[in-house]
Amino acid sequence: MKEFRFSMPTNTISYAKTGYFSKLISDYLDEAGSLAAFYNRPPVLSEFGKQLEEKRAVFSNDFRNRLVESLKRQNSSLKLSEASVNNINSLSESNSFTVTTGHQLNLFTGPLYFLYKIISVINLSEVLKNEFPEEHFVPVYWMATEDHDFEEINYFNFRGKKLSWNRDASGAVGRLSTEGLSAVLENFKAQLDPGSNSKELERLFKEAYLEHHNLTDATRFLANELFGEYGLVIIDGDDAELKKAFVPYALKDLETRQSFEAITSTTEKLKGRDYPEQVHPREINLFYIKDGLRERIIEKDSVYYINETDIKFNFEELKAEVSTHPERFSPNALLRPLYQEVILPNLCYTGGGGELAYWFQLKDYFEAVDVTFPILILRNSALLVSEKLREKLDKLSVTVEELFQKQHQLKNAYTRRISDITIDFSVQREHLKKQFSDLYDIAARTDASFVGAVAAQEKKQLNGLDKLEKRLLKAQRKRYEESLTRLTAIQDELFPEGHLQERMSNFSEFYMLYGRDLFTRLKEELHPFSREFTIITI
Repeated sequence: MKEFRFSMPTNTISYAKTGYFSKLISDYLDEAGSLAAFYNRPPVLSEFGKQLEEKRAVFSNDFRNRLVESLKRQNSSLKLSEASVNNINSLSESNSFTVTTGHQLNLFTGPLYFLYKIISVINLSEVLKNEFPEEHFVPVYWMATEDHDFEEINYFNFRGKKLSWNRDASGAVGRLSTEGLSAVLENFKAQLDPGSNSKELERLFKEAYLEHHNLTDATRFLANELFGEYGLVIIDGDDAELKKAFVPYALKDLETRQSFEAITSTTEKLKGRDYPEQVHPREINLFYIKDGLRERIIEKDSVYYINETDIKFNFEELKAEVSTHPERFSPNALLRPLYQEVILPNLCYTGGGGELAYWFQLKDYFEAVDVTFPILILRNSALLVSEKLREKLDKLSVTVEELFQKQHQLKNAYTRRISDITIDFSVQREHLKKQFSDLYDIAARTDASFVGAVAAQEKKQLNGLDKLEKRLLKAQRKRYEESLTRLTAIQDELFPEGHLQERMSNFSEFYMLYGRDLFTRLKEELHPFSREFTIITI
């Protein structure tokens, strides 16, 4: 088995310089004043003391006891580590708090950033414990069991190939049976190299998906196998007992459209500061859910219809349904954060850029319903680079940071650098502009109608220089084609299809090579309060 060489360098690059993150996220990390109204406290360690006191004051013992009993029931089939058991039990105490991340039930974890999310909250809980030794902090993975976008989660990529679970699906994905996943396992096994790490990957897939009857149980098992030793606690929001705590908020929203009004107002404020709308609020931000069914609730003329079905209620009937069967009401992307913060003694949500963008839409709504708004932390992002690829880049005199450019930009910049001819006509442009500056003076002193003619000629001449520079660059690219081919092959490997590795590659590619050392290294290198993108050489 290959082992990590821990002397390998780790570098960082600012999120803004990667070109893959929005202005919204860059401004948040920079604590720009334009965003201050859209969050409670900035993502810095010193703010957590005030956050935990605010949360402690409002989170009741009844809620704690309900949470602990639900977690014990949900995880009863797992072989939990002592750390996870202790973390669940601790939540009954007023000095215990959660730090949470959430993710869809992607097949075999889906993209790499699933790991980064969970390691972010595990490391954060440890940092907080060191800072506040009298308190207890529990890393939580919220499984998005009620999502219904099956096409987003029914595959994972392995060595550039898409391994898909092909079946008909409807309703909440967590309730789907795992039927048909044996075929995916056989396909996966055929792609693996021989070795003990590959055998472990086979075992993980088999025990998760072939020995559990639905996708929720399979994902819970897999997450516990991968992260249980670190005390991770896994929660499923699709739970009747937990949803009882959410009933007052659901009823209020159905009656008053409170979420729609507050979120719409906040969203307009964000748009007024040139930030985009991430999720569009609906008048009713709840779904009606049963086995095989998860559809929007639509009100028309005081009748509440379940979209694409014959089910309908008047308001009194709907109130009775919510109160009697809270498990049948599922919050959408904009209400799920409120549900989470109602049932957890949570201090912080750690998520990706897109997730934080819709959290920013929620601040006014949280204030309207008097629920503490959590601190928001951008999850860690990383690029894993093998030592072999680093050596290839060194031979080309290229840094990993340069590979974040779009491929045409990378090729042009590299060609300009290695060319024995200067491919830059800036000096000629400045000389030409100086000549035309003199012509403008002459034109202005003779006949003003000549000014337009001079301007047209200047533009023509400068365009001509641009074309000549492009032709020279093209010719030089052809001359250095072999080196450019090697360079772009490396970029294609590290940035599959022009995307960040973490959004395309599955952990199994790296686990096959490095086994559990992969988790050891990630945990060591990913720092929860880091505000830069991490490049890890392995």
